[in-house]
Amino acid sequence: MSVSAKPPLRILLCAPRGFCAGVVRAIDAVEEALRKFGAPVYVRHEIVHNRYVVEGLKRKGAIFVDELSEIPDTDAPVIFSAHGVPKSVPEEAEARRFHAIDATCPLVTKVHREAEIHHRRGRLVILIGHQGHPEVVGTMGQLPPGAVVLIETAEEVARLEIPPGTPLAFVTQTTLSVDDTRQVVEALKARFPEIVAPHKEDICYATTNRQEAVKRVAPQVDAMIVVGSPNSSNSQRLREVAERAGCRRAALVLRAEEIDWALFGAIGSLGITAGASAPEILVEEIIDAFAARYTVAVETVSTADESVFFPLPRALRPDAA
Repeated sequence: MSVSAKPPLRILLCAPRGFCAGVVRAIDAVEEALRKFGAPVYVRHEIVHNRYVVEGLKRKGAIFVDELSEIPDTDAPVIFSAHGVPKSVPEEAEARRFHAIDATCPLVTKVHREAEIHHRRGRLVILIGHQGHPEVVGTMGQLPPGAVVLIETAEEVARLEIPPGTPLAFVTQTTLSVDDTRQVVEALKARFPEIVAPHKEDICYATTNRQEAVKRVAPQVDAMIVVGSPNSSNSQRLREVAERAGCRRAALVLRAEEIDWALFGAIGSLGITAGASAPEILVEEIIDAFAARYTVAVETVSTADESVFFPLPRALRPDAA
């Protein structure tokens, strides 16, 4: 195909997109541990939900496990992922005398502390989140069994069986759809007017900002690509937000080789964003794939400036003993 025969394609690039401060901190924690202590470094659960990132860290000497029981007795660092872990995990690490480093995102830790405070004050905690997601498992694991009730949808609020007069509070997973969560919160407040809400919304700034950018771009384009992994909650939510905002063709794509050209073959405009755990190199790879087939013109649509920074876990900072 000659250059002149390539059809034009307008690409609207969402900003902010890609890595958030918590993801940068978690990846940096693994890389700094490898630099400081050498390989191997064990990581419980995928440090962030992105296969490209995880495979890159494996090549550098990180060993990923689902549970601490898979780790032999070792002096090597053991890092907890950005999603947070139940209290039983650091307890097990201490019992086995592991050199544990907690890379939980500080915004997830904030939710953990909120839940603990509510529990100490005698409130039953309702957690809005997705069953089985590591962040939800970690948050529920901060409190004794039965102290947290998990719900996912507004419809479930009506089915909650809670004794009258029970003091209630709610917290949420940090990577949810802002609009979905608003509906659940409204249903909770309507049924339980006395329920205690978070001081500040639990859905993190990065999730909110990325969804806002998609809402701006999605109605303007023929198709939308969200760069991210299928097991990434915030990436899946971005795809849903794009569809709801009026984009009929929205797909979650990890790498350029996964692009379904039957879906994206005859378009005049394309929106691209990336989940909070997707590196910019994968966005560039996908733009390059379209540039091979189209004459592309790339514009950035920015809805917020992000300047959030989280320092490394204390054990990895230069002044650590």
